[in-house]
Amino acid sequence: MTIDYLKICCSISFGIIFFSIYEKILQATGRSLYSTIAQISGAVTNIILDPIMIYGWFCCPEMGVKRAAYATVIGQILSAVLAFYFHLIKDKEVDNRLIYLKPSANTIKEIYTIGLPAIISQALLTVMTYGLNIILGSIHQIGENAVTVYGLYCKIQQMIIFATVGVRDTITPIVSFSYGMGSKTRIREGIRCGMTFTIIIMIIGTVLIEAIAVPLTRFFSLSDISYSMCLDCIRIVSAAFTLAGICIAFQGVFQAIGGGIESLLISLGRQVVFILPVAYIISKFITGVENSYLIWWTFIIGECLTLMCTLFMYKHSIKKKFNNWR
Repeated sequence: MTIDYLKICCSISFGIIFFSIYEKILQATGRSLYSTIAQISGAVTNIILDPIMIYGWFCCPEMGVKRAAYATVIGQILSAVLAFYFHLIKDKEVDNRLIYLKPSANTIKEIYTIGLPAIISQALLTVMTYGLNIILGSIHQIGENAVTVYGLYCKIQQMIIFATVGVRDTITPIVSFSYGMGSKTRIREGIRCGMTFTIIIMIIGTVLIEAIAVPLTRFFSLSDISYSMCLDCIRIVSAAFTLAGICIAFQGVFQAIGGGIESLLISLGRQVVFILPVAYIISKFITGVENSYLIWWTFIIGECLTLMCTLFMYKHSIKKKFNNWR
């Protein structure tokens, strides 16, 4: 079933690709509302089509997972069409003449200078998940439970982390505008406001998750051991939300001023360098359920170390670009 699903989603992937292009153009011109409308429209379409196509409702032939994949790509194509439409009618600043489709080596180089680190950053999430699953699975007596808990927590934290990603995607065009103007004052103001909003959202998210940790954990059908470990995981790792949010926001800042490498280093720190070795070391000191909570401190330690490196890069590398600016 996995093969069937991947074949369809990967071979008909032009919808998500073109949506991503026009989503970023709309965001770059300050029209994030329209990219959001396009994205939500595709997601809602996917949700509606899923049961219809999976179970064969309304005279639609029942095809299970294959139909789920088709529902996904239909939603992606709808999002791409809407984003392209909004781009044509709203982005009056952008010249869409065919002459600009001609490839330019310099333009491609500039795109990949920023884009390649971002591509690697996205791939690192898979590396971290795979590596952590191996480390967690190797823990004596509780390995299977730890892997289950980590998988559940990844879904829970997305509700909060995605909010930070949204703020980051707002910081990037605002700071980028100011960087293009050569205005040091506007850059600082954009960073200050972005960081303030990020910290507020993360604090609210932390309080919310801590408050509903028990009912949230009970929502899943878990064994007693997994339930206890999941509650510990939520309580401990959510304390690192604010640190993670600041690091993610700085990624947007670095991308806005051409610091693709610095953005990549932040991802490397958060998802590989300061996570996998720390998790491996801590796992060797875990002897059973009674001290299984120690493994979740990996994320707090990793975010702390990454944030320190991020602030160091910002102070000693990025600020040098603005020394002669007004």
